[in-house]
Amino acid sequence: MKEPLLQSMAIIMTVLALTIALYFIVLAPDTRLEGYHGTLVINGAGSTLVAPQILEWSKEFTEKTGIVIEYSPTGSGAGRAMFFNKTVVFAVSDPPLDRETYLEYRGRILQLPIVLSAIVITYNIPEIPRDIQLNLTGRILALIYNGEITRWNDERIKEVNPAIADLLPNKEIVVVHRSDSSGTTRVFTGYLNKAAPDIWGNELVGFSIEWPVDRTGRGLGGKGNEGVADLVTSTPYSIGYIEASYALYVGMPVARLENKEGYFVTVSRENVLSAVKHVLNQLPDSPLEDFSMVLDALLNTPGPDSYPIVSFSYMLIYSDYKDAYVTEALSRFIEYILIEGQNRLLPGYYQLPNEVAEIGLKALEIISRES
Repeated sequence: MKEPLLQSMAIIMTVLALTIALYFIVLAPDTRLEGYHGTLVINGAGSTLVAPQILEWSKEFTEKTGIVIEYSPTGSGAGRAMFFNKTVVFAVSDPPLDRETYLEYRGRILQLPIVLSAIVITYNIPEIPRDIQLNLTGRILALIYNGEITRWNDERIKEVNPAIADLLPNKEIVVVHRSDSSGTTRVFTGYLNKAAPDIWGNELVGFSIEWPVDRTGRGLGGKGNEGVADLVTSTPYSIGYIEASYALYVGMPVARLENKEGYFVTVSRENVLSAVKHVLNQLPDSPLEDFSMVLDALLNTPGPDSYPIVSFSYMLIYSDYKDAYVTEALSRFIEYILIEGQNRLLPGYYQLPNEVAEIGLKALEIISRES
């Protein structure tokens, strides 16, 4: 009896295998690039702020299409340099191109907002329970990072934290910042300048700056968001700025920040989208246009619910790659990110409003036409 049963099972398994194979041959969508033989690799570099999301998208896109996306989280500054030198096909940058750079490459480079992200302030104060969030303002952060506020029990910090004022210790603040050229730093220093321009001047805004607090001996530099997070985690009485996704994933303490309306808010989808809605009417219509004003417009926006340190992350691509296969593969990746990928976001990243995604989708027609 066993032998006929085994034979029947073998027949069933064979039929099932043939059915599955037939599905992929006849019914499944053909994701291969017509006429291309081998594995096509598209390489990019840039932002560490959105690196976890880019790597997640890349993995799923490769599984779906067979097109390999290799992304190096070098930091926005280094990634942009590699892109301009044409050692990578695309770059991802947290700030858009400044006005001067945009004019230099006008018509040759497209900027596509691909995801919304936020920067949070994390800290290591053993005396504060993990279920209580510290309140901070832009002015206080500017004074901490310029070296004027030196201790956690400073009256200015106690004033905005009345419920835990007695818990704030008489300990020196160790101030952690990025050591590499970083879009996260550009966004954070831009926020300090907008929230407290009399304390944090224009000369202290950039991808990499001379941190005033370093002159006091209390400043520490970490490479990438992970480096800053590691330093804060391992250094009692420290403070640092990192991307929201990493902080939420690791479970680090996150401060509530005072927004433009005077409300203390934590990072959340609702609070990030509240900030974005105030700049939708200021966005360019095309990825070929100038986005340089969008970065600062998104920082410290009006609204009682708006989170104050919000940024688009941008994919930078060329308008003409002179290679039909690269153009087709990159177009598919962009389309995946802006449509399906917006529903596959890791915690701490936020879906683009439809109006913003539509700007990026216009790039598909432009690069197809130019190439």
